[in-house]
Amino acid sequence: MRQRSDRFHVEISVGDHVVDVRAVGEIDIATVGSFRAALWAAPARPVLRLHLSGVRMLSAAGVRALVAAHLRIRARGGELLLVDPDPVVRRVLRATGLHRVMPVVESAPAAELIPA
Repeated sequence: MRQRSDRFHVEISVGDHVVDVRAVGEIDIATVGSFRAALWAAPARPVLRLHLSGVRMLSAAGVRALVAAHLRIRARGGELLLVDPDPVVRRVLRATGLHRVMPVVESAPAAELIPA
């Protein structure tokens, strides 16, 4: 599944236990709707890995979308992992304290990221 605009796009790939969402571009008030829609469209699996290495900017609207997705995924017994955030995004995660609420991980083989 793919959603694309000039400033932001997202790709979703689905496995048996993991959904990978790869976001690229800027997540701000103009693009957060597409970002949120992609997170909501992802099928329920034990783990949703959100790859953020291609995200150059994460605004307050993007932070709110992350929190909402985290709560929604946790409510159904899943886990949201933030994978390889860009340094700018990593600073936003630290400044907002989200790094304490959602696991921030480096890329690893799929088997290593699936909770036991």
